[in-house]
Amino acid sequence: MELKLALGQAIKDLRISKKLSQETIGASQAYISDLERGIKSPSVIKLVEFAKNMGVHPLTILAKSYLLAYPELSTEELLERVRRELEEG
Repeated sequence: MELKLALGQAIKDLRISKKLSQETIGASQAYISDLERGIKSPSVIKLVEFAKNMGVHPLTILAKSYLLAYPELSTEELLERVRRELEEG
């Protein structure tokens, strides 16, 4: 799956899992619909706002997106890589 589409799917999956409408996560229904369909991409600031309104960490949205885009990668492998890269500076 293309990363842009995966980001939209991750936002949608998390929003639905939290039982939130498109309007409640921080933008218009039309904009969220475009994001969820991979037509638009949010800024980092908007992504942080969406995460806050959904009650998740912004990295959760990004990690879920990456896992959708690269299904051969496990959650553990992704998190281990991030941990290692953060420790290396």
